[in-house]
Amino acid sequence: MDAETRVNEHFAENIATNQAAAEQLGPSIARAGQLMASSLLDEGKILSCGNGGSAADSQRFSSKLLNRFERERPGLPALALAADFSSLTSIANDYAYEDVFAKQVRALGRSNDILLAISSSGNSENVNRAILAAHDRGMKVVALSGRDGGRMAALLDADDIEIRVPATRTARIQEVHLVAIHCLCDLIDYALLGDA
Repeated sequence: MDAETRVNEHFAENIATNQAAAEQLGPSIARAGQLMASSLLDEGKILSCGNGGSAADSQRFSSKLLNRFERERPGLPALALAADFSSLTSIANDYAYEDVFAKQVRALGRSNDILLAISSSGNSENVNRAILAAHDRGMKVVALSGRDGGRMAALLDADDIEIRVPATRTARIQEVHLVAIHCLCDLIDYALLGDA
């Protein structure tokens, strides 16, 4: 197979995955956007976490809230837990890498806050421990996952929202996660600011 054919196959698979996701995930994403907007209106904040590409996605989400998405507005309280390298490394060194997000959630989370937990497999132990910590703090969780939802799916409460991408390939799952994140940012802005 030549290089151009491989590229075309990636685009075709991306389109098919996004189409399937659009058909299945719209209601969950809409509910998650409403939940997040309600939290922010109630003076809550959104904490987010993930590993690798999911850590980058959590940072993208928080930057779009703290700064702006597509419209001018005051900054909104959001914090990407993977961005604090000193806390991450000290917790990993003194305790365990599996606790790097949970300890931050316990210290920073409040009952009207939301945790955005991102794991393409649903099996990231440090993200799953953050979910348990969020529940201990009375927080609700929005989970971005894929495949079969992994262990994460079993940890979610009835008030939590799971956005599980119908795909098995990590790249395709993360591509849909990015679209979902942009949808959440748009829905938050719409709830707070109305039509453009």
